[in-house]
Amino acid sequence: MSLFRMTCSSIIPRTIIRTHLRTLTEEAPRARRADLLARQKLSGKQPTFKERMMAPAGESAFNAGKIALAGGSAVGIALLCYYGLGMSGQASLADRAMMWPEYVRTRIRDTYSYLAASLGVTAGAAYGVSRSPQLMSFFMRAGWMPMIVSMVAIIGTGMLARSIPYENTAVKHAAWLLHAATIGAMIAPLTLLGGPVMMRAAMYTAGIVGGLSTVAACAPSDKFLMMGGPLAIGLGVVFAASLGSAFLPPTTALGAGLYSISMYGGLLLFSAFLLYNTQRVVRAAEMIPPDGYGVRKYDPINAMMAIYMDIINIFVRMAALLAGGGNRRR
Repeated sequence: MSLFRMTCSSIIPRTIIRTHLRTLTEEAPRARRADLLARQKLSGKQPTFKERMMAPAGESAFNAGKIALAGGSAVGIALLCYYGLGMSGQASLADRAMMWPEYVRTRIRDTYSYLAASLGVTAGAAYGVSRSPQLMSFFMRAGWMPMIVSMVAIIGTGMLARSIPYENTAVKHAAWLLHAATIGAMIAPLTLLGGPVMMRAAMYTAGIVGGLSTVAACAPSDKFLMMGGPLAIGLGVVFAASLGSAFLPPTTALGAGLYSISMYGGLLLFSAFLLYNTQRVVRAAEMIPPDGYGVRKYDPINAMMAIYMDIINIFVRMAALLAGGGNRRR
Protein backbone atom coordinates (compact mmCIF):
# COMPACT_ATOMS: atom_id res chain seq x y z
CA MET A 1 0.00 0.00 0.00
CA SER A 2 2.91 2.34 0.63
CA LEU A 3 3.93 2.07 -3.03
CA PHE A 4 0.48 3.14 -4.19
CA ARG A 5 0.48 6.09 -1.78
CA MET A 6 3.85 7.21 -3.13
CA THR A 7 2.63 6.84 -6.71
CA CYS A 8 -0.49 8.92 -6.06
CA SER A 9 1.64 11.71 -4.63
CA SER A 10 3.77 11.78 -7.81
CA ILE A 11 0.80 11.87 -10.22
CA ILE A 12 -1.52 14.38 -8.59
CA PRO A 13 0.60 17.61 -8.56
CA ARG A 14 1.33 17.38 -12.29
CA THR A 15 -2.33 16.60 -12.96
CA ILE A 16 -3.54 19.59 -10.96
CA ILE A 17 -1.43 22.11 -12.85
CA ARG A 18 -2.23 20.65 -16.27
CA THR A 19 -5.92 20.69 -15.35
CA HIS A 20 -5.77 24.41 -14.68
CA LEU A 21 -4.06 24.95 -18.04
CA ARG A 22 -6.60 22.77 -19.84
CA THR A 23 -9.44 24.77 -18.34
CA LEU A 24 -7.98 27.88 -19.95
CA THR A 25 -7.27 26.34 -23.36
CA GLU A 26 -10.21 23.96 -23.96
CA GLU A 27 -13.15 26.35 -23.88
CA ALA A 28 -13.56 26.29 -27.67
CA PRO A 29 -13.36 22.47 -28.09
CA ARG A 30 -15.75 22.04 -25.18
CA ALA A 31 -18.21 24.49 -26.76
CA ARG A 32 -18.03 22.60 -30.06
CA ARG A 33 -18.76 19.29 -28.30
CA ALA A 34 -21.73 20.84 -26.52
CA ASP A 35 -23.06 22.25 -29.81
CA LEU A 36 -22.67 18.84 -31.50
CA LEU A 37 -24.60 17.07 -28.74
CA ALA A 38 -27.35 19.71 -28.88
CA ARG A 39 -27.77 19.23 -32.64
CA GLN A 40 -27.85 15.44 -32.23
CA LYS A 41 -30.57 15.80 -29.61
CA LEU A 42 -32.66 18.03 -31.89
CA SER A 43 -32.27 15.58 -34.77
CA GLY A 44 -33.34 12.66 -32.59
CA LYS A 45 -30.03 10.85 -32.94
CA GLN A 46 -28.84 9.13 -29.80
CA PRO A 47 -25.20 9.87 -28.83
CA THR A 48 -22.86 6.91 -28.58
CA PHE A 49 -21.29 5.81 -25.29
CA LYS A 50 -17.99 7.41 -26.28
CA GLU A 51 -19.74 10.68 -27.11
CA ARG A 52 -21.50 10.68 -23.74
CA MET A 53 -18.23 10.03 -21.90
CA MET A 54 -16.43 12.76 -23.82
CA ALA A 55 -19.32 15.21 -23.51
CA PRO A 56 -18.77 18.45 -21.58
CA ALA A 57 -18.56 17.84 -17.86
CA GLY A 58 -21.55 18.65 -15.73
CA GLU A 59 -21.67 19.48 -12.05
CA SER A 60 -22.92 16.08 -10.88
CA ALA A 61 -19.49 14.48 -10.38
CA PHE A 62 -18.13 17.39 -8.38
CA ASN A 63 -21.35 17.81 -6.40
CA ALA A 64 -21.27 14.12 -5.45
CA GLY A 65 -17.68 14.55 -4.28
CA LYS A 66 -18.58 17.57 -2.18
CA ILE A 67 -21.46 15.69 -0.58
CA ALA A 68 -19.20 12.73 0.21
CA LEU A 69 -16.59 15.05 1.69
CA ALA A 70 -19.20 16.80 3.82
CA GLY A 71 -20.46 13.44 5.03
CA GLY A 72 -16.94 12.32 5.91
CA SER A 73 -16.37 15.54 7.84
CA ALA A 74 -19.58 14.99 9.79
CA VAL A 75 -18.51 11.43 10.63
CA GLY A 76 -15.13 12.71 11.80
CA ILE A 77 -16.70 15.29 14.09
CA ALA A 78 -19.10 12.68 15.45
CA LEU A 79 -16.23 10.29 16.19
CA LEU A 80 -14.29 13.04 17.92
CA CYS A 81 -17.26 13.83 20.16
CA TYR A 82 -18.03 10.16 20.80
CA TYR A 83 -14.53 9.08 21.74
CA GLY A 84 -13.44 12.42 23.18
CA LEU A 85 -16.26 12.39 25.71
CA GLY A 86 -15.45 8.81 26.70
CA MET A 87 -18.79 7.45 25.51
CA SER A 88 -17.26 4.25 24.08
CA GLY A 89 -16.76 2.79 27.55
CA GLN A 90 -13.35 1.36 26.58
CA ALA A 91 -9.84 2.42 27.47
CA SER A 92 -8.50 4.80 24.85
CA LEU A 93 -5.03 5.03 23.42
CA ALA A 94 -4.48 8.15 25.52
CA ASP A 95 -5.40 6.18 28.65
CA ARG A 96 -2.86 3.52 27.79
CA ALA A 97 -0.20 6.18 27.22
CA MET A 98 -0.13 6.92 30.94
CA MET A 99 1.18 3.40 31.54
CA TRP A 100 3.81 3.39 28.80
CA PRO A 101 7.37 2.54 29.79
CA GLU A 102 10.00 5.10 28.91
CA TYR A 103 11.20 3.31 25.77
CA VAL A 104 7.72 3.50 24.22
CA ARG A 105 7.52 7.23 24.95
CA THR A 106 10.93 7.68 23.35
CA ARG A 107 9.87 5.77 20.25
CA ILE A 108 6.73 7.84 19.77
CA ARG A 109 8.65 11.08 20.33
CA ASP A 110 11.36 10.11 17.84
CA THR A 111 8.79 9.02 15.25
CA TYR A 112 6.95 12.32 15.27
CA SER A 113 10.22 14.27 15.39
CA TYR A 114 11.28 12.59 12.16
CA LEU A 115 7.83 13.27 10.74
CA ALA A 116 8.13 17.00 11.45
CA ALA A 117 11.65 17.06 10.00
CA SER A 118 10.49 15.23 6.86
CA LEU A 119 7.77 17.79 6.24
CA GLY A 120 10.29 20.59 6.69
CA VAL A 121 12.75 19.02 4.23
CA THR A 122 9.94 18.45 1.73
CA ALA A 123 8.79 22.08 1.96
CA GLY A 124 12.36 23.32 1.52
CA ALA A 125 12.97 21.08 -1.49
CA ALA A 126 9.70 22.18 -3.12
CA TYR A 127 10.64 25.83 -2.68
CA GLY A 128 14.12 25.21 -4.07
CA VAL A 129 12.82 23.45 -7.19
CA SER A 130 10.22 26.18 -7.73
CA ARG A 131 13.07 28.69 -8.12
CA SER A 132 14.53 26.75 -11.06
CA PRO A 133 12.65 27.13 -14.39
CA GLN A 134 14.46 24.12 -15.87
CA LEU A 135 13.44 21.78 -13.04
CA MET A 136 9.87 23.10 -13.00
CA SER A 137 9.62 22.53 -16.74
CA PHE A 138 10.71 18.91 -16.32
CA PHE A 139 8.33 18.09 -13.46
CA MET A 140 5.39 19.61 -15.34
CA ARG A 141 5.91 17.69 -18.58
CA ALA A 142 3.07 15.54 -19.87
CA GLY A 143 3.41 12.01 -21.14
CA TRP A 144 4.41 8.61 -19.87
CA MET A 145 8.15 9.15 -19.57
CA PRO A 146 8.15 12.02 -17.01
CA MET A 147 5.46 10.21 -15.03
CA ILE A 148 7.44 6.95 -15.00
CA VAL A 149 10.62 8.79 -13.98
CA SER A 150 8.74 10.49 -11.13
CA MET A 151 7.20 7.24 -9.93
CA VAL A 152 10.52 5.39 -10.08
CA ALA A 153 12.27 8.19 -8.19
CA ILE A 154 9.70 8.31 -5.39
CA ILE A 155 9.29 4.55 -5.04
CA GLY A 156 13.01 3.88 -5.39
CA THR A 157 14.11 6.39 -2.76
CA GLY A 158 11.32 5.22 -0.44
CA MET A 159 12.31 1.56 -0.74
CA LEU A 160 15.97 2.49 -0.27
CA ALA A 161 15.23 4.41 2.92
CA ARG A 162 13.10 1.57 4.30
CA SER A 163 15.61 -1.17 3.47
CA ILE A 164 18.56 0.32 5.37
CA PRO A 165 18.71 -0.65 9.06
CA TYR A 166 18.28 2.16 11.54
CA GLU A 167 21.53 1.18 13.21
CA ASN A 168 23.38 2.25 10.03
CA THR A 169 22.85 5.83 11.11
CA ALA A 170 24.63 7.91 8.45
CA VAL A 171 23.40 5.98 5.39
CA LYS A 172 19.88 5.62 6.80
CA HIS A 173 19.56 9.35 7.41
CA ALA A 174 21.01 10.21 4.00
CA ALA A 175 18.46 7.95 2.28
CA TRP A 176 15.65 9.41 4.39
CA LEU A 177 16.62 12.99 3.49
CA LEU A 178 16.90 12.01 -0.19
CA HIS A 179 13.39 10.56 -0.13
CA ALA A 180 11.89 13.62 1.57
CA ALA A 181 13.66 15.94 -0.89
CA THR A 182 12.42 13.85 -3.84
CA ILE A 183 8.83 14.16 -2.63
CA GLY A 184 9.33 17.92 -2.33
CA ALA A 185 10.62 18.11 -5.89
CA MET A 186 7.59 16.19 -7.19
CA ILE A 187 5.06 18.48 -5.51
CA ALA A 188 6.94 21.66 -6.48
CA PRO A 189 4.52 22.40 -9.40
CA LEU A 190 1.86 23.12 -6.78
CA THR A 191 3.70 26.37 -5.97
CA LEU A 192 2.28 27.77 -9.23
CA LEU A 193 -1.10 27.86 -7.51
CA GLY A 194 0.16 30.80 -5.46
CA GLY A 195 1.41 31.43 -1.95
CA PRO A 196 -2.00 32.19 -0.37
CA VAL A 197 -3.46 28.91 -1.67
CA MET A 198 -0.45 26.95 -0.43
CA MET A 199 -0.60 28.54 3.03
CA ARG A 200 -4.32 27.88 3.35
CA ALA A 201 -3.81 24.30 2.20
CA ALA A 202 -1.05 23.85 4.78
CA MET A 203 -3.24 25.25 7.57
CA TYR A 204 -6.25 23.14 6.60
CA THR A 205 -4.04 20.06 6.36
CA ALA A 206 -2.65 20.77 9.82
CA GLY A 207 -6.22 21.04 11.12
CA ILE A 208 -7.24 17.75 9.50
CA VAL A 209 -4.15 15.94 10.78
CA GLY A 210 -4.55 17.36 14.27
CA GLY A 211 -8.22 16.47 14.44
CA LEU A 212 -7.79 12.94 13.13
CA SER A 213 -4.80 12.32 15.38
CA THR A 214 -6.96 13.36 18.32
CA VAL A 215 -9.67 10.93 17.20
CA ALA A 216 -7.09 8.13 16.97
CA ALA A 217 -5.75 8.99 20.43
CA CYS A 218 -9.19 9.09 22.04
CA ALA A 219 -10.42 5.87 20.43
CA PRO A 220 -9.60 2.39 21.74
CA SER A 221 -6.08 1.45 20.68
CA ASP A 222 -7.17 -1.13 18.07
CA LYS A 223 -10.41 0.44 16.82
CA PHE A 224 -9.06 1.56 13.44
CA LEU A 225 -6.60 -1.28 12.88
CA MET A 226 -9.39 -3.39 11.38
CA MET A 227 -9.77 -1.05 8.39
CA GLY A 228 -6.74 -2.38 6.49
CA GLY A 229 -8.70 -4.44 3.95
CA PRO A 230 -11.27 -1.81 2.94
CA LEU A 231 -8.55 0.85 2.81
CA ALA A 232 -6.48 -1.28 0.44
CA ILE A 233 -9.46 -1.66 -1.90
CA GLY A 234 -10.16 2.06 -1.76
CA LEU A 235 -6.52 2.82 -2.48
CA GLY A 236 -6.68 0.72 -5.64
CA VAL A 237 -9.73 2.68 -6.84
CA VAL A 238 -8.15 6.06 -6.10
CA PHE A 239 -4.88 5.00 -7.73
CA ALA A 240 -6.67 3.97 -10.93
CA ALA A 241 -8.68 7.23 -10.94
CA SER A 242 -5.51 9.28 -10.39
CA LEU A 243 -3.78 7.50 -13.26
CA GLY A 244 -6.75 8.02 -15.56
CA SER A 245 -7.17 11.69 -14.65
CA ALA A 246 -3.56 12.30 -15.66
CA PHE A 247 -4.57 11.67 -19.30
CA LEU A 248 -8.28 12.51 -19.51
CA PRO A 249 -9.22 16.20 -19.17
CA PRO A 250 -11.76 16.97 -16.41
CA THR A 251 -13.66 19.10 -18.92
CA THR A 252 -15.23 15.83 -20.15
CA ALA A 253 -17.79 13.74 -18.27
CA LEU A 254 -15.47 10.76 -17.83
CA GLY A 255 -12.49 12.91 -16.88
CA ALA A 256 -14.58 14.85 -14.36
CA GLY A 257 -15.71 11.62 -12.71
CA LEU A 258 -12.15 10.31 -12.43
CA TYR A 259 -10.86 13.65 -11.18
CA SER A 260 -13.60 13.81 -8.54
CA ILE A 261 -12.77 10.29 -7.31
CA SER A 262 -9.08 11.16 -7.19
CA MET A 263 -9.59 14.45 -5.34
CA TYR A 264 -12.59 14.00 -3.03
CA GLY A 265 -12.33 10.23 -2.70
CA GLY A 266 -8.59 10.48 -2.14
CA LEU A 267 -9.02 13.09 0.56
CA LEU A 268 -11.45 10.86 2.44
CA LEU A 269 -9.30 7.77 1.87
CA PHE A 270 -6.04 9.24 3.13
CA SER A 271 -7.83 10.76 6.11
CA ALA A 272 -8.96 7.24 7.02
CA PHE A 273 -5.42 5.98 6.39
CA LEU A 274 -4.17 8.56 8.88
CA LEU A 275 -6.36 7.03 11.59
CA TYR A 276 -5.18 3.55 10.67
CA ASN A 277 -1.48 4.37 10.47
CA THR A 278 -1.46 6.42 13.67
CA GLN A 279 -2.72 3.48 15.69
CA ARG A 280 -0.46 1.09 13.76
CA VAL A 281 2.62 3.13 14.72
CA VAL A 282 1.59 3.17 18.37
CA ARG A 283 0.91 -0.57 18.32
CA ALA A 284 4.38 -1.24 16.86
CA ALA A 285 6.03 1.01 19.47
CA GLU A 286 4.24 -0.91 22.23
CA MET A 287 4.72 -4.45 20.94
CA ILE A 288 8.30 -4.58 19.64
CA PRO A 289 10.62 -5.53 22.51
CA PRO A 290 13.36 -3.00 23.33
CA ASP A 291 16.21 -5.53 23.30
CA GLY A 292 14.74 -8.71 21.88
CA TYR A 293 17.28 -11.06 20.31
CA GLY A 294 16.39 -12.04 16.75
CA VAL A 295 13.47 -9.57 16.66
CA ARG A 296 13.41 -6.65 14.26
CA LYS A 297 14.25 -3.37 15.95
CA TYR A 298 11.84 -0.46 16.05
CA ASP A 299 12.70 2.00 13.29
CA PRO A 300 11.16 5.48 13.82
CA ILE A 301 11.98 6.56 10.26
CA ASN A 302 10.19 3.59 8.70
CA ALA A 303 7.35 3.97 11.20
CA MET A 304 6.61 7.58 10.28
CA MET A 305 6.75 7.13 6.48
CA ALA A 306 3.16 5.93 6.16
CA ILE A 307 1.83 8.90 8.14
CA TYR A 308 4.11 11.20 6.15
CA MET A 309 2.71 10.00 2.83
CA ASP A 310 -0.85 10.34 4.15
CA ILE A 311 -0.17 13.99 5.04
CA ILE A 312 1.41 14.69 1.65
CA ASN A 313 -1.56 13.19 -0.19
CA ILE A 314 -4.02 15.15 1.95
CA PHE A 315 -2.09 18.37 1.33
CA VAL A 316 -1.92 18.10 -2.47
CA ARG A 317 -5.66 17.40 -2.69
CA MET A 318 -6.50 20.23 -0.34
CA ALA A 319 -4.40 22.59 -2.46
CA ALA A 320 -6.26 21.45 -5.59
CA LEU A 321 -9.68 21.98 -4.02
CA LEU A 322 -8.77 25.40 -2.67
CA ALA A 323 -7.45 26.41 -6.09
CA GLY A 324 -10.83 25.62 -7.62
CA GLY A 325 -10.37 21.93 -8.37
CA GLY A 326 -14.01 21.21 -7.72
CA ASN A 327 -15.41 23.77 -10.12
CA ARG A 328 -13.97 23.21 -13.55
CA ARG A 329 -16.74 24.74 -15.60
CA ARG A 330 -16.04 28.35 -14.78
